[in-house]
Amino acid sequence: MGIAEQIPEIAHGRDEHEVQFPELLIVLARHKSFILKFVFIVMVLSAIVAWGLLHPRYTAEIKIMPPQQGQSISSAAAASQLGPLAALAGSSLGLRNPSDLYIGILRSDTIADAMIDRFSLINAYKTKYRVDARRQLRGSTEIITQKDGIISLSFEDRDPHRAAEMANSYFEELEKLTKNLAVSEAGQRRIFYEREVRLASDELAAAELALKQTQEKTGVFLLDTQARAAVESLASLRATAAGLEIQIQSMRAFATPENPELVRAEQELAATRSQMARMEKGSGQGGPLDLPVEHVPTAALEYLRKLREVKYREALYQLVARQYEAARIDEGKSNYVIQQLDKASVPEKKSWPHRSIIVLVSMLLALFVSCAWVFFRESLERAKENPQFRARLQLFQFYLLGRRH
Repeated sequence: MGIAEQIPEIAHGRDEHEVQFPELLIVLARHKSFILKFVFIVMVLSAIVAWGLLHPRYTAEIKIMPPQQGQSISSAAAASQLGPLAALAGSSLGLRNPSDLYIGILRSDTIADAMIDRFSLINAYKTKYRVDARRQLRGSTEIITQKDGIISLSFEDRDPHRAAEMANSYFEELEKLTKNLAVSEAGQRRIFYEREVRLASDELAAAELALKQTQEKTGVFLLDTQARAAVESLASLRATAAGLEIQIQSMRAFATPENPELVRAEQELAATRSQMARMEKGSGQGGPLDLPVEHVPTAALEYLRKLREVKYREALYQLVARQYEAARIDEGKSNYVIQQLDKASVPEKKSWPHRSIIVLVSMLLALFVSCAWVFFRESLERAKENPQFRARLQLFQFYLLGRRH
């Protein structure tokens, strides 16, 4: 008896649904021609796609070292000179990682629009809208933070020269933008005091103009020594009280009512206001500065008020201007400087596609699909020999075609 006649007899005594390991190999060997042809066709098609249709892309990479967080000496000195405004302006950014801020800036629409305009990416990407150009730009850009805190930015493009140029341009645009943004504590204070100096300067100019108009209207140009000294002292107290009010307002955001520093500032403010009230009404002690406002001649009363406003604005302007200069110098000396560690060079090798890997993966997938299809067909043919399966298949076709009576 031959081998072909013995196999059915051996299989007859076993469970018809049991699949043996050699039988799997027999199925594969029986359909080896189909499997090899399918894998070969897929290999040829994937090679055509990989070498003929997929354009090579090149990746250029730069590395950026973000500044290190830290409090500068001049910042602490400025805070000690002007506690009220420094407490309001000198808050830290509170970032867990200093690189997060700069990664957010690099991914912003401002940087993206600058890159789009600089390289005419709407035409290069053949898009109609700027939002589509932004999406393609971000799809070609990868920004990550390494374990050591260094920012790695890589840009992928078909042209290796443009890939390197655009990667380097990211840092240039970042550097331009950070010069106009307060990204450090010193920068925050500088921006804050710059705004306050501008406001104080405008208010001082307005007060001086009002004083000039009052002089022309009343004809009063000078006060006696006693009145002038009282005006200057009162203006200085008003400036001090304004600073204490800002300090107390900022401290209440994080301090409890029982905080010793807050209590001390409130006591100083109360004492300053009390001293201002005594100077405005007069204490009755006959001192050189004991000149109540109601005792000033009527003709000079309006002039006195305007002069007092000018002196107050002058004191406040000088106070804020000193802190602005300190913050500006602090920003120049601070170590919040972003640096480019590695400059992107023109890539010599393409980063994509990996043609050999594409062909190999396609062949493996083709082998898997062809084997699965062979086993499926073999199982289907065997199932058709089962009367119950044929009956169920006919019932399925009956209901599927809608031939229900």
